[in-house]
This record gives sequence, structure tokens and C-alpha cells, in this order.
Amino acid sequence: MPDSPPTPVAPRVQRLLQSAEDVIHLIVAVLLVLVGALLLADVVKDVVDAVSGPYHELAIVLAILDNSLVLFIVAELLHTVRLTIRNHTLNAEPFLVVGLIAGVRKILIVTAQTERSFQWQPQGVEILMLVALVLAMAVAILVLRHATRPDTFTTDLGRP
Repeated sequence: MPDSPPTPVAPRVQRLLQSAEDVIHLIVAVLLVLVGALLLADVVKDVVDAVSGPYHELAIVLAILDNSLVLFIVAELLHTVRLTIRNHTLNAEPFLVVGLIAGVRKILIVTAQTERSFQWQPQGVEILMLVALVLAMAVAILVLRHATRPDTFTTDLGRP
């Protein structure tokens, strides 16, 4: 039984669904911009508080590092939404990059928090698991890039 040609309704429904999807992506982008602005204001507030208040190095560094890396994650998510709107596709690589940043962020935070009172259980195990997760995501990014853009990989001497 041959497929019948699409009815005139199908293209209109397709365009309507695409428009709805674009509107949702735009709303998500606006929300990410708002979250980014709030995080940026929080980082500035933390720096001002650190300069004017009692000086606790570890707490200041942790707060600024944590908020800055979360801001970076929000920026990467916004970049992903922008690419999705532009290309009408959803790529895995930006999400792997966000996961990689989140993993590194958590490693830095856990390491800084356990600097003075490290215990193998549970902090050591958590750090090992996070390092394994970060390495797995880095390998996944490398494999994905090699699979989708093999011409960008060369040998040690720069020859393909």
C-alpha cells in the first residue's frame, strides 16, 4: 500500500508545533538570562561582603567559586538553547560540557570544604566518583567530537 501524499493540514500543524517549540525555547532562554543576572548580582554581593566584612578566606573563596561556576553553567545552558533555536536540533555535546563543568565545580567545592578535615569516608569516595564521572564525560566529548568531526583530529606531527 503506497503512502498517500501529505494533506495540506500536516504542514500547517508542523509549522504550528515548530512555532510552539520556538516560543518555549525563548521562554527558557529568558528565564536563564534572569537566573544569570541574579547569580551575577549574588557574586558581586559576595565580593563586596568579603571586602567589607570579617575576612574568612575559605568561605569567601567557596561562595565566589560556587556562584561563578553555576553562572558559567547557566551561560552554557543559554548557549545550548540558542543553538537549539538556531539549528532546530538538540546536540548532546553542550550538555556533556555542562555536566563536565558541574562535576569539576563539585570536585573543587568538596576539596575546598575537606581541606582541613579530610576523611576517606565519605569525602574521598565522593571525590573519586566525581573524578571518574568527569573523566567519563571528557572521554564522551572526545568520542562525540571524533565521530561528528573526524577532520579536526590529526596525528602528533599535524598530518591527518
